[in-house]
Amino acid sequence: MAYFISSECISCGACEPECPVSCISAGEETYTIDESTCIDCGSCASVCPVEAPQPK
Repeated sequence: MAYFISSECISCGACEPECPVSCISAGEETYTIDESTCIDCGSCASVCPVEAPQPK
């Protein structure tokens, strides 16, 4: 099960460097997660100040 980034994202960028497989990138309004690459580790969720990364 992959994570996704909800609309709560404030584009702070805290999650991107935490991803061990580099599947997070800046989108137009929020960051996005490539679900096919995500390994469901939760590293992004543990650093997000607004709890935007959520398990799918």
